[in-house]
Amino acid sequence: MKFMHNIYIEFTDYEMADESIANVVEQAVLATLRYEDVDVSCCVSILVAEDGGIQGYNLKFRGIDAATDVLSFPMQEFHDAGWENHGDLDYDENMSELPLGDIVVSAESVKRQAGEYENTVEYELAYLVIHSTLHLLGYDHDNDDNEKIMHQHTKNIIQEMDEYKFE
Repeated sequence: MKFMHNIYIEFTDYEMADESIANVVEQAVLATLRYEDVDVSCCVSILVAEDGGIQGYNLKFRGIDAATDVLSFPMQEFHDAGWENHGDLDYDENMSELPLGDIVVSAESVKRQAGEYENTVEYELAYLVIHSTLHLLGYDHDNDDNEKIMHQHTKNIIQEMDEYKFE
């Protein structure tokens, strides 16, 4: 069965505001939801911002006055990481979908890290969006074991996005 996920993308970094970049963001979220076997229609909002914008969110919500590469704001509480461990989730009755949360990505970090890791901008963006979508599904990297799990899931999902020829 196919689910109708709503993915809302906004750009405040207008250099990145491009249909192909928006498509990478959308496909990264969809690939993550498929990988996790999410079996309800979901909603995710993504903001691709400049460092100054993400720094403001980081300060306001985490008390850290510095830019970061990506932030996740889950709207659901999972008992354990992953879709199979979901509990009583808060559906939006008006929209007939599950709001998973919001993601803010720093376009400047994407570009910088792509150069550092010798990746394409598209690969780096997909990596961060997948990572952040996993956070929306209850994953965390609060210890070495969980960090390895998140990294492996992210790597597996990117490999499934073969149309982008990331490797």
